Amino acid sequence: MNPPMDFSAQVAEQAVHWLLEMQQGPLNPRQQQAWQQWIDAHSEHRRAWEHIQRVNSRLRGLSSPLAHAALNAPKSGSRRQALKVLLILGAGSAVTWGMREHNPLPSLLADYRSPVGERRKISLGAGGQLQLNTASAADVRGDGLIRLLEGEMLLTATQSFELQTAQGLLKTQGARINVRQFADRTQIALFEGRVELNVQGRAPMLLPVARQLSFSTTGVSATKPLDANSGAWADGMLVAAHMRLGDFLDELGRYRRGQLHCDAKVADLLISGTYPLDDSERILDLLEISLPVKVKRFTRYWVTVEARA
Repeated sequence: MNPPMDFSAQVAEQAVHWLLEMQQGPLNPRQQQAWQQWIDAHSEHRRAWEHIQRVNSRLRGLSSPLAHAALNAPKSGSRRQALKVLLILGAGSAVTWGMREHNPLPSLLADYRSPVGERRKISLGAGGQLQLNTASAADVRGDGLIRLLEGEMLLTATQSFELQTAQGLLKTQGARINVRQFADRTQIALFEGRVELNVQGRAPMLLPVARQLSFSTTGVSATKPLDANSGAWADGMLVAAHMRLGDFLDELGRYRRGQLHCDAKVADLLISGTYPLDDSERILDLLEISLPVKVKRFTRYWVTVEARA
């Protein structure tokens, strides 16, 4: 069970209020100033705000009645109450509730986790190494089974392992493979070794080396060459090769807490380069130098990239 949150029910109610306001659309200047004043008024407010964003992001992976109410309740009162309950209980309680109903992959109870913006290395003994990307979770069993519960991982191993995701099973032999879990599919990039993909209802297939693909419970995509950014995160880099700015910021946003938005007017601008993931603020500064954009920081946790005036 998660430890109790170190903020009051009253502050939780205030945090819920601001989250619902922001989900209705961008705040006007007066609202933005009021929200900032609330955040700055007390460290308790900031803790509650950071926590409710984590809870809200995890709700979309749950199917419990409480999570459904928090996301979809037609009446703001019931939605507000559901969010407040989840905020006070903590996201772990919401996940436990969901597990009792449909037994989803329990990422919050994982053997290994990496928080937002951090990466983690896990030794597999003489057999190799597992690396977790930002906001990722995995279980590692002694019989060679690795379950990716959330996020992304890079396996480098000389011995055989089985990699389980929400959509299928990968059987590896001496492989170096990057695996990323999305809500509805798994994306894999095979750098070397032998990997067999097993998806329910389909014949096993061997994956070609130096290619990437996605698979779901209903099908497998065509393979394509490895893209420039495949596995670059393991070296602390974000690599873009004529990438849309909107897609680039979506990737960068995985490594930052809070909200990182891209104005539709600049989303199709193309960007290329190699950027250090451990300094996302510097990356945002570089965007203003290399592209006709302006980075507007309402707070550290609420950033918008828009067209330069």
